[in-house]
Amino acid sequence: MSEAIRFDHPGAPDVLRLVRVDRPVPGLGEVLIEVAAAGVNNADLLERRGQYPVPPDAPPGLGLEVAGTVIAAGPGVTQWRAGDAVCALVAGGGYAEEVVAPAAQVMPVPRGLSMIEAAAIPEVACTVYSNLAMIAGLREGQSVLVHGAGGGIGSFAIQWATAIGARVVTTAGSALKTATALELGAVAAVNYRTDDFVAATLAATDGRGVDAILDIVGATYLRRNMECLALDGHLVVIGGSVGPVTFDLWELMSRRASVSATLLRGRPAAQKAEIVAGVTRDVLPLLESGAVRAVVDSVFPLAEAARAHELLESGGTVGKVVLETSRHRPR
Repeated sequence: MSEAIRFDHPGAPDVLRLVRVDRPVPGLGEVLIEVAAAGVNNADLLERRGQYPVPPDAPPGLGLEVAGTVIAAGPGVTQWRAGDAVCALVAGGGYAEEVVAPAAQVMPVPRGLSMIEAAAIPEVACTVYSNLAMIAGLREGQSVLVHGAGGGIGSFAIQWATAIGARVVTTAGSALKTATALELGAVAAVNYRTDDFVAATLAATDGRGVDAILDIVGATYLRRNMECLALDGHLVVIGGSVGPVTFDLWELMSRRASVSATLLRGRPAAQKAEIVAGVTRDVLPLLESGAVRAVVDSVFPLAEAARAHELLESGGTVGKVVLETSRHRPR
């Protein structure tokens, strides 16, 4: 037996409970990980509220990313063995002392990172890399608008884009978050509560607009994002409000622009494996060199997952919130 966070019905953070569960067993192509730490994401908050459709094959429980030590490898796994320090992208169940992960979605803990820091990496790194590198094709010399500088995705995207030689404009909702964004490498940080991000983006790019936009706001920003795009630019929507929207199609066509909308959790296993391989190859070296760092706002014991959710929902965090299990042994 081991322990995990579960909830019986959707609701406020206090529905989360630490309970005893059966030890998971790795199947074909899977590994069993003793979890030292697990990242907390906005998708977890939505799932707890009953507002996030869970993939039918997802393991029970919240949690989409973990760091820890391999306990056992299932049939067909040759790249990982017991004792390996790893971090992993999982489809659920990460808020636990033990979790099963597909071997192709497991990465080594980057040299120099603690387990707490490593747990803050898989979801944000895979989201940023898959959308900005693989879909939008962002590269050195280009520019990008990143919404939500204070979040885990935003703080990581700013650093990654800066590290590859792109110029970053970003938005946030407080002076603290915009100041942090500038420290992380953004060339311009806009407080959307007091300033117009469209005007600021165009000013920062000499009127040209940006080559890519990473948007967590959704429908309410669609039309204004279009005004920020350069010719041949690409808007990637990864979250926020949904529902019917209207915009002038000519705005898109005249810019030769494109729009994508993606989710990471429900992607086919082959796509996730490709993303994780790309992150392992192209992003982990940036973490090991110090060009990109894990931004961790707060750490809570696993049993206090409700408090972690309350903090993330408050909107006052800068970077990731992480849960630490009783199995955590500092490296």
